[in-house]
Amino acid sequence: MISMKKFKSMKNSQRNNSFTLNKEDINLDLSRKRGSSLFLGKYSIQEVEAVLKKRNFLKEAQKRGLLPLKSHLNSSEFPLQRFQLFHKKKKPKNLIVDLKIKEGKLNLDPKRPWLASFSQFRYLILEWLTLQNPLQDFSSNQIPLPGQEHPGLSLGKKVMNLFVYLARLNRNDGILAYPAYFHNALLFSRYFYFFNPEKQGEILAIRKTFSDVPFRKLAWIIHLKCLREKDKNVYEWNAEEQVYPLNKDLKNYFDSKEYKKKAKQKREEERYSIDWDCYEKKIKNEPKIKQ
Repeated sequence: MISMKKFKSMKNSQRNNSFTLNKEDINLDLSRKRGSSLFLGKYSIQEVEAVLKKRNFLKEAQKRGLLPLKSHLNSSEFPLQRFQLFHKKKKPKNLIVDLKIKEGKLNLDPKRPWLASFSQFRYLILEWLTLQNPLQDFSSNQIPLPGQEHPGLSLGKKVMNLFVYLARLNRNDGILAYPAYFHNALLFSRYFYFFNPEKQGEILAIRKTFSDVPFRKLAWIIHLKCLREKDKNVYEWNAEEQVYPLNKDLKNYFDSKEYKKKAKQKREEERYSIDWDCYEKKIKNEPKIKQ
């Protein structure tokens, strides 16, 4: 799926994987009055489905035998909404897409006052995202990622294309994500940056240190709290905001020498080790892993 990149590679990757938005694609009615019955308070479900069709999501779903799709929009916590897609029937076992999304500004954290400089921007905020194929189960030689119930759809780039399309359509300054798991941060890292350059350096350091460890195994090592910091304390994943910048000022921040310098310094000074005894003991008791 999405691989880890160094800063220079990330910059090049962003160019190579850039998304284009054609004028003829912008055909939704932005004059709609805000309301919780509409997706993001603007778009009907019919319009959302039309965009999914136009951006080839429905075509990919058909290839995987997932049609027909049934959609559900929960706006009980508006402006935060939960949008779900199901295969045939709206049942948990048929879940394909589970998205919690809203538009808004960055919540200020008293413990991180420097985030205030990014609070004037308006973001498309992804609070939760699950993409899975409910018709498939993991085979005996497949290891699920922490939190996975079914294999993914292998549509990361197409789905990212959809979010960028939507953010540009709404004139958002960027796309904000909260990676609940460490592996989410790695998967997003092709497109997203942490506001905090030290956090950026942290995940780069871990992936670089254990480049020979399979991605899924590393995800479980961290999830099971079997990674150790240089002082031998348990490394615990603490989620912070990642952003895909669309605004010029945001792009300049992540491309600045100061940001790159701080991230590189953190990457080079961090030292980690794996407690293999911890991992072997805990992984045997993990019900999702087939021994």
